Amino acid sequence: MKNVIVLGAGLVGSVIAKDLLKNFNVTSVDLDPDTLDKLKRENGIHTVLSDLSKEKNVKNVIKDADFVVSAVPGFMGYSTLKYIIESGKNVVDIAFFPEDCFELDGLAKKHNVTAIVDCGVAPGMSNIICGYYNKIMKVDSFKCLVGGLPFEREWPYEYKAVFSPIDAIEEYVRPARYIQNGQLVVRPALSDPEHEYFEGIGTLESWNSDGLRSLAVTMKIPDMIEKTLRYPGTIEYLKVLRETGLFSFDEIEVKGVKIRPVDVTAKLLFPKWKLKEGQEDFTVLRVEIVSQGTKYRYDLFDRYDKTTRATSMSRTTGYTCTAAVNLLAEGKFTRKGICPPEYIGEDETCFSYIINYLEGRNVIYKLTSGVV
Repeated sequence: MKNVIVLGAGLVGSVIAKDLLKNFNVTSVDLDPDTLDKLKRENGIHTVLSDLSKEKNVKNVIKDADFVVSAVPGFMGYSTLKYIIESGKNVVDIAFFPEDCFELDGLAKKHNVTAIVDCGVAPGMSNIICGYYNKIMKVDSFKCLVGGLPFEREWPYEYKAVFSPIDAIEEYVRPARYIQNGQLVVRPALSDPEHEYFEGIGTLESWNSDGLRSLAVTMKIPDMIEKTLRYPGTIEYLKVLRETGLFSFDEIEVKGVKIRPVDVTAKLLFPKWKLKEGQEDFTVLRVEIVSQGTKYRYDLFDRYDKTTRATSMSRTTGYTCTAAVNLLAEGKFTRKGICPPEYIGEDETCFSYIINYLEGRNVIYKLTSGVV
């Protein structure tokens, strides 16, 4: 069996490791001994305790890998991916880092590496769908609405994060890019709120977020936008926190000590945003593609798995990632360089493989179509 090294054993990284165990020898690497102990005790996964912020540690733990998964926090993502590429390892990355991934394209090609990036739910599956349709028809517009939320609306935030709190905060401060009439438009995060209705959930609030990522570069579609979904009222309190400076990455001095406000905010928010044991969440995603008067719509409504105790966001993100690892292992996707998920979608065989893989894990994207 091939060896897969999973860097990061958080809620998503752990689900990835457990799913890959069906077809691979898996090693999980993290700095949290309790998380690793649980993976080893309950699933028999080989574990390594290591600080992945250090280049030598990353390169050491992946030296015998056939494939690598990077599920580290976003602020570590770019450097970690660079170390993996320099080691000549094919990789699937879900770190969602702010830097331009294509800056590593030349390095990846030099080392003959396939580096699939942003391979989660959105970005990720949304890109795969977009890439598929853009390949087979002239697409006039692409719109993606996505959110992961707890069923229990617990005051004051009505939100839970299954990944690094700082990565979540990034969504509230990073300027949103979208394409309108063929031109790149940059708007503040949390701008242009709309209310959207979803069957079985009710009305959610959407706002501009920077989720197009690589699509803004790779797809020549006149109108493209991605918006984040939360419970109504979220925008107002997030704007208050942001304008107060609590999301700032710039250091300030407090009693002679320099600190970043965002680090304090993340430290305070994490206990309130952490899902409690057994607390259920859901993921909702809607992708709309319009081509020559016809709208193709994919809807996902996924919920916490009581049997495996996997959060929905971990499932929908993690299984897209593990599907891509299996694609690489089976030799179905061989393109070299930096490969955003839309490149996978451009191949009909790969597109069908991903859809079927997810359906096999009860992550189901429902397709409907009709005249606009």
